[in-house]
Amino acid sequence: MIPELANLALILALCLAVVQGTVPLVGAWLGAHQWMRLARPLVWGQSALVLFAFLCLAFAFLSDDFSVAYVAHNSNTALPWYYKFSAVWAAHEGSLLLWALTLSGWSVAVSLGSRQLPEEVLARVLAVMGLISVGFLLFLLHTSNPFERLLPYSPDNGRDLNPLLQDFGLIVHPPMLYMGYVGFSVAFAFAIAALLGGRLDAAWARWSRPWTLVAWCFLGVGIVLGSWWAYYELGWGGWWFWDPVENASLMPWLVGTALLHSLAVTEKRGVFKSWTVLLAVAAFSLSLLGTFLVRSGVLTSVHAFATDPERGTFILVFLLIVVGSSLALFAIRAPVVASQVRFGLWSRETLLLVNNLLLVVSTATILLGTLYPLLLDALTGAKLSVGPPYFNALFLPLMAVLLFSLTVGVLVRWKETPWPWLRQMLWPIGLGALVLGGGLELMRESFHWGSLLVYLLAAWVVLGVVRELLDKLRHTGFWGVFRLPLSYWGMHLSHLGLVVCALGIVLSSQESVERDLRMAPTEQVSLGGYRFVFEGTQSIQGPNYRSERATLSVLDDQGELITRLYPEKRLYLVQQMPMTEAGIDAGFTRDLYVALGEPLGDGAWAVRIHIKPFIRWIWLGGLIIALGGLLAALDARYRRVFKTPKLTASEPAPQGA
Repeated sequence: MIPELANLALILALCLAVVQGTVPLVGAWLGAHQWMRLARPLVWGQSALVLFAFLCLAFAFLSDDFSVAYVAHNSNTALPWYYKFSAVWAAHEGSLLLWALTLSGWSVAVSLGSRQLPEEVLARVLAVMGLISVGFLLFLLHTSNPFERLLPYSPDNGRDLNPLLQDFGLIVHPPMLYMGYVGFSVAFAFAIAALLGGRLDAAWARWSRPWTLVAWCFLGVGIVLGSWWAYYELGWGGWWFWDPVENASLMPWLVGTALLHSLAVTEKRGVFKSWTVLLAVAAFSLSLLGTFLVRSGVLTSVHAFATDPERGTFILVFLLIVVGSSLALFAIRAPVVASQVRFGLWSRETLLLVNNLLLVVSTATILLGTLYPLLLDALTGAKLSVGPPYFNALFLPLMAVLLFSLTVGVLVRWKETPWPWLRQMLWPIGLGALVLGGGLELMRESFHWGSLLVYLLAAWVVLGVVRELLDKLRHTGFWGVFRLPLSYWGMHLSHLGLVVCALGIVLSSQESVERDLRMAPTEQVSLGGYRFVFEGTQSIQGPNYRSERATLSVLDDQGELITRLYPEKRLYLVQQMPMTEAGIDAGFTRDLYVALGEPLGDGAWAVRIHIKPFIRWIWLGGLIIALGGLLAALDARYRRVFKTPKLTASEPAPQGA
């Protein structure tokens, strides 16, 4: 009975979403205030119904209701309860329900957090989000219903959750990623609402920017969690593989980064309005493209869900409708919102435009590498694999140029910057970067041009931040540092996080040491200044698996014990699927990483040992970037948007960073 009630709730939610997507929109067009005021209660009603359906599915998992096909295919009585709950979004149908729930949650947040927006603007924004909900609820009910029954005969036990997903990463990674994916629908809705109203001004950018920042932070944290999950769970010792599904999450984040910078220019100077709208459309469209790639069956990936062509066709049609209608509306309204503001070559506007172009070109290179093999296969039947060499050769140089432009972009002024003043600011930073970066490279045991370049760029960015802060304090005094807005600190923190991430990528790639070998009990091997002693294995019985767990002692050069590592080889009993659990000793400057392979007889095992210097800096840098975005979103001027008397759509932008 409960699954039927949940199914009914989804149908009613679809009906409310249809009304939400039409009536307030027509009301804004006609100036009918009563119709516009319906937007909020419709959002709340739809969200309550979707939440009810989600809780019903969670209850079905926790109560082992194997009459529900989705539960029978993704759970088991021996599965721990926390994996039963996270199994709600572990496969295709449940992940779509989580998407719909996240979208309804964002809609509620906008309805509650934007009470001071002009009535017609809020009505249009919520209506656009309602139309997006219509698409996903139709998708759920038509092709991906998680409440289908296995009746009259239902199994006594389930097929079990994919062992690869029986991990803490499943609990935190998809919700974070979806909060980012779906959060870009808010930026998209604000852009479409602004086009419909014919007002793309500073006030619009200020309304949209905090929502975009929060979505960008969530997506960044989700990507970091996915990278960390792949690193320790797959047993390969890597953190990023340029997998098509990994690319699908990176592309909207890159475009979202460009969107944030473009919104800053639109808010401050009233330029790049058309470009900002296109970026908002692109960010959400790439989120939908990621959904298509994961759920269409057009690619093979450890992250991919569905293989049903009907589902892929539905998402592709929905994507084409969203992109096509958005671009058509943009083509009609673009002349109305064109910018007339001028700026010079050496200005912050120019450098932010360069920043945008680098990010968009980087996204285009990833998009080409991801989709070209699929298009070639569809058109000619030829099989082609595009791997890390392509992406590293094109993406990394663009990121190096982006790092170089950061410092210049921060130092230049709005409108125009005198070249003598800029030159006076840049030459000591460049000289300091050469000395500091070169000194860091000389301290290493071996020379490498890639690491030297990253050291130079890192020193360049850090010294640029310090120089710019000193310039601020020269005008305001030391205590002026406490009067600088949060957006200022957030900007610099994110830039420094990018430096930390870049250092982690290069150092872990250049300095990693690994070896595959056969080890029997009491055997030892020296690697990278450490001595690894294989002490043997023992059998362990888990809740739904059997495991052979090895013990390796790690000693330093003097024979002192540093740590013990416990890699495992598990066999999940229901699906008879083997899995590797790496043994990792994490450190700030290095990771010791051991993965257990296959048994080789006489108590010996195949063992892979890695020493990964500074790999934690990759994820630390990503978290620092997200923290910077969160600080910027908490800036006082965005809080004033929600607390001051009602704004008008033509209000000028405030002064500030």
